[in-house]
Amino acid sequence: MEERITTAGVLIIDGRFLIAKRTERGSIGGMWEFVGGKNRWGESEEETLKREFDEELGLAIEVEGLIHAHHFTNKETAYHLKAYVVRLISAFKPRLSVHTELRWVALTELEGFPMAGSDRAIVQTLLSAFSDEHTVVTADS
Repeated sequence: MEERITTAGVLIIDGRFLIAKRTERGSIGGMWEFVGGKNRWGESEEETLKREFDEELGLAIEVEGLIHAHHFTNKETAYHLKAYVVRLISAFKPRLSVHTELRWVALTELEGFPMAGSDRAIVQTLLSAFSDEHTVVTADS
């Protein structure tokens, strides 16, 4: 079975999380996700996230800490998903290439969006990590 690393970037500004809606094509078409993608041979996970944010949104980011990791299988491929908190280092002027819409949503709203199972697992981790009402979530968290 082939194995792949895939990444997701959790961008948080003023307590709101950036999610993106995929175009209607593909296996997760029309679903919401955290921006990211498959690791290319020889790339670090951080390089993958920087490339994906640039390719998909035209945004520059820095990668902060790992917040979630899990494994799943899809079409005979074993994926190792790693989600990192990312920080925006460019102006927020996105251009959409593989998404039709972006939204900034509160933590409590994330569960209300249709997401692929891999992204729903990230949401569950975020709910656990930031469930304390006194936790302040900022771009620097």
